[in-house]
Amino acid sequence: MPPDRDLAAFEARASTYESGWRGRLHHDIADRTATLAVSACPGARRVLDVGCGTGYLLGQLAARYPEAGELAGVNPVPSMVEVATAAVSGDERLSISCAVAEHLTYPDNTFDLVVSTTSFDHWEDQAAGLAECARVLRPGGTLVLVDQFSAWLLPTLVGSRRGKARTKQRCNRLLRDAGFGSVAWHRCYAVIINAVIATT
Repeated sequence: MPPDRDLAAFEARASTYESGWRGRLHHDIADRTATLAVSACPGARRVLDVGCGTGYLLGQLAARYPEAGELAGVNPVPSMVEVATAAVSGDERLSISCAVAEHLTYPDNTFDLVVSTTSFDHWEDQAAGLAECARVLRPGGTLVLVDQFSAWLLPTLVGSRRGKARTKQRCNRLLRDAGFGSVAWHRCYAVIINAVIATT
């Protein structure tokens, strides 16, 4: 598995991921993402969370989409998949599987809504991952992508994330290349965590 996945770090943190200040931060971001998702795609019946972590966001979406028939989550970290599977076990509409964004195991045109929260920066090939998100969305489907994005270039040049789409401009280009349109940006959390909503 490519090093950008940070699998070992997430394997080690899976059981305590929801605790402490970091857990509260992720919950806040996930809650705001759920609100954005419902606003952008109010009638979603089939939902996919790419990089679903512990399943918290998927649980929030399940509560907000009582008419949805399927809510699925994928994550490349086996221990996260175990934690998420346990967390959503009470709702038969929810399922979690081990997969990466670049190789989603669902047929074309499956989902009304795809969400991804603070996972995009860890994808090895962001262009391929977005193409997969577009492929599994039905025509007119909605993508809600939340991560670290800024208006300027410096964050993309710091540390191990060199070359990642951490600017809105770079992300817009990747979204267009993947076949998305109607791109709209929203502030999600503080200054650096932003959401982009796009449609197929």
